[in-house]
Amino acid sequence: MRTLRDVKCGETARVTKLSGEGAVKRRIMDMGIVKGVDIYVRKVAPLGDPVEVTVRGYELSLRKADAEMIAVE
Repeated sequence: MRTLRDVKCGETARVTKLSGEGAVKRRIMDMGIVKGVDIYVRKVAPLGDPVEVTVRGYELSLRKADAEMIAVE
């Protein structure tokens, strides 16, 4: 399974599934990251944390642990 963590800088991926549970999953969904949405990876920090993405026209920074909970295709 490919996660958002595996997507390279400059690529776009579509969300297929969110793992995690409780408050963490709710926080990711509140940011607009839900099944079927496209995510464009803008930048990845030198050590891989955080990842800067564009979702629904606005920019977000996600921690590496959060990016690993987002399955993409």
